[in-house]
Order: sequence, then C-alpha cells, then structure tokens
Amino acid sequence: MQPSEPLPPADAAPAQTIPVVAETLRVDKQTVETGRVVLHKTVHVETQTVAVPLRQEQVQVQRIAVGRYVDEAPAVRHEGDTMIVPVLREELVVTKRLLLVEELHVRTQVLTTQDLQTVELRHEEVHYERLTTPDADAPAAGPSSESTLPF
Repeated sequence: MQPSEPLPPADAAPAQTIPVVAETLRVDKQTVETGRVVLHKTVHVETQTVAVPLRQEQVQVQRIAVGRYVDEAPAVRHEGDTMIVPVLREELVVTKRLLLVEELHVRTQVLTTQDLQTVELRHEEVHYERLTTPDADAPAAGPSSESTLPF
C-alpha cells in the first residue's frame, strides 16, 4: 500500500467554518408638518384725478363769390392750410360755358384741451401669519409671526 496523501497529525483538530458578518444602512425620510401659513389679502382702491389731453378739430367754411366764366372745371387746390373747392353751375346760353359762382375756403383748426378724468387705481397688500403645529419639535418653529408682502 502506498500512501498518496500525507495523513494529518494525530493531535490536529477538525476544520471549522467562521461566519463573516456585514452590516448595511437604510435611510428613510418622512415629511413632518412643522407649521402652516395663512394669507390675508386686502385690495385698496384709490381715486385719482388725472388730466387727459383731448384733440378736437373745427372746420370753418367761408364762401367767396367769384362770378366769372371758365372753360373747364378748376381742380380742388390748397393754399397753405386752406383747401379751396370750386362750386360750378351750368348756364344754358346759345353756347354752354362754365360760370365759377363761388369758392369754398375750408380751414381746419386743431384744438387741444385738458379734461379731468376720475380713475380708480388698485393695489393689493397681503399679510401672512405662520401657525405652528403642537407636535412640531423643531427649534426653528418659534412663536407666530406676521409680515406684510407688497404687491
């Protein structure tokens, strides 16, 4: 008989298994109500009187008698700020000819006046109040405070 493997010594103990332990970490979050906010909105109405420029045009018509015969109808023409409109009449004669009876001189004036208008302007003001819940143990939740937010 041939020994193929060496024999363990007679005083050697049998092999033992040693377990290896690993720890893990689990993190959770919870939402905790630490307080509430109450908003109070106030609308203020302020009446103001403002000057508003108004534009108004006035037309003046002046009749100028001419009384002369013309061969053809004159065109409407402008002289400065005056528009001249010819007024014609046909007369029956052995021959027909145009008589310029009158001209209308039309002038436009622009007037600007100040008119007082009453308008209402609004602005809002919001107040808020922080309310704490009784089970809130966070040190940041102090006594109620009130503030104003301009809008």
